[in-house]
Amino acid sequence: MTTKTTEVQGVRPGWIDDVRLASWTRWVACVVSGGDGTLTATAPYDAQPTLPVPSVTPADVAEAAATARAAQPDWATLAFSDRAEVMLRFHDLLVERQDEVIDLIQWEMGKARFHAWQEVLQVGTIARHYARRGPTYLADKRVRGAIPGVTSVKEVRVPKQVVGIISPWNYPLYLGVGDVVPALLAGAAVISKADPQTPLTLLWARALMAEAGLPEHVWQVVTGPGAATGEAVIDNVDYIAFTGSTPTGRIVAQRAAGRLIGASLELGGKNPLIVRRDADLGQAARGTAMAAFANTGQMCVHIERVVVHEDVYDAFRQALVAETEGQVVGQVFDYSADVGSLASQAQLDKVTAHVTDAVSKGATVLTGGEPLPEVGPYAFAPTVLEGVTDEMDLCLGETFGPVVALYRADSDEEAVRIANQGEAGLSASVFSKNVREADMIARRIRAGAVNINDGAALAAGSIEAGMGGMGSSGLGRRHGADGIRRFTDAQTLAASRMGPIGPFTGQTVEKFVQLGNGQLKALRKLGAR
Repeated sequence: MTTKTTEVQGVRPGWIDDVRLASWTRWVACVVSGGDGTLTATAPYDAQPTLPVPSVTPADVAEAAATARAAQPDWATLAFSDRAEVMLRFHDLLVERQDEVIDLIQWEMGKARFHAWQEVLQVGTIARHYARRGPTYLADKRVRGAIPGVTSVKEVRVPKQVVGIISPWNYPLYLGVGDVVPALLAGAAVISKADPQTPLTLLWARALMAEAGLPEHVWQVVTGPGAATGEAVIDNVDYIAFTGSTPTGRIVAQRAAGRLIGASLELGGKNPLIVRRDADLGQAARGTAMAAFANTGQMCVHIERVVVHEDVYDAFRQALVAETEGQVVGQVFDYSADVGSLASQAQLDKVTAHVTDAVSKGATVLTGGEPLPEVGPYAFAPTVLEGVTDEMDLCLGETFGPVVALYRADSDEEAVRIANQGEAGLSASVFSKNVREADMIARRIRAGAVNINDGAALAAGSIEAGMGGMGSSGLGRRHGADGIRRFTDAQTLAASRMGPIGPFTGQTVEKFVQLGNGQLKALRKLGAR
């Protein structure tokens, strides 16, 4: 494979100066502590410190929640069109200044530039979509009343007061802002917890939202150590949206349940891709490489397991190895690299440990399989293995790196069985020239989204369709109608044209019951619902 490098020192984007930093860090909610403490991440390209940001305390989080709660009623009272105008201005500013945030994403997280640009594409699409379709998703819904013609009933959406959003480092713009947009459009106020690895990207977005016209206190950002800050967010909001690992997601769910607040959780995956006997092997190999190595494999929906029909296994293996060895691995602030760096030493250690464990227990590395220190401190070669068995950590444990394993299957039934192994159920793919049969197979795979003749991008990019997991991969959905309705409560409004429903003045209860029974029989006979 080809490698590209930058200078290992001084990769901080030159346009970031102290004035810029101050314009971002002013948005950290640290009123109580005064920002006495700081945290500083490590840049993946050179393993050097980025820039310090204030580290908040639980008291800061509580004060931020109170401030947001006080600001929310005025924000919710605005016409939806006024809130939408803010989001559309944000959309335009994001597109105009995308090079800034793409630089930040690369510097803080280490991904290739194309994958950083995809975050701009997703957030821009989300902002535009919910600004335009939000009124439809949140519209009052009229339903039949208890007594047709006498009562009228409608369901309305009432915004949560304060929504908490805890987002991870692997998509600091998309996952950091993609849930904020529909929450704000729904009329809620928001507290976002930035991941300690990538706080600058989220703070840049918060400053841009202010420039777009968002009132100052409606979106609060907190930056601090993971557990303590995250717990404080959950303890002070009315709903929590969390994206991250399954073990942490279980903790979030338990804490939210203790407070009887709602939660949506997008968690880990061990996503399979099925290559049927009739698949176009060139397309399947290219799609597998794109989905396995995108974002350096640090993507909840990326492909980690490929199940191939035995009749085409050898030919597909050869094609996938060729695609993998054609990947350009590099640390550059342009679009010439296909695969970037892992985000941290911890990620490098985990990926290396998974591959080493698999090889020690009999797996074969077909290509890659080792770090690339000549590229960067956390770079790892795109890797394809075969012979992975159940006792290996890599088999069903989420690797979250540029590593994919091949499995043989002698039939569609066997392929589906292998695909459904384990507790995760986030994303999956099927490659086949027969889309109708692939659709039937897709319905048998336990996953929140299944892509046909694509690795991962089709479903994730279809903003009108819900995105989320089954099994241990989470609860709830982002995107689509559920992606904005989850930030509201359903309220039923019922009205009577004749006053209280019950026996009329002078009417016996028995007579009222008799009339009610007559209504039941008549409606049943008419076939009414």
